[in-house]
Amino acid sequence: MSSAKRVAVLTVFIGLAGCTDLKPIQAEIDDLKSQVSKSSADLSAVKSTADQANSAAQSAGQAANGAQSAANQALAAAHASQSCCDATNEKIDRMFKRSVSK
Repeated sequence: MSSAKRVAVLTVFIGLAGCTDLKPIQAEIDDLKSQVSKSSADLSAVKSTADQANSAAQSAGQAANGAQSAANQALAAAHASQSCCDATNEKIDRMFKRSVSK
């Protein structure tokens, strides 16, 4: 049962019972207020932790995007280098075939 519901139930109970001794009920209300206050503090801490985790996740995503970009550039450079090597090997093969055929 939530704290607000507890307070409402206690209030109704007091009204129906016509109780004149409010000290035990006041103690219960004070306890409920304390629980609500602690819950609010806990909620704030959880929100702060979630915000930090979200920020870290966004930073990690940006770092991953940067790494992907660098990998793509390296792959493009590797393909260009391979094309150059293939062209050089083809020229060597043609030169060798010409010298053998003469």
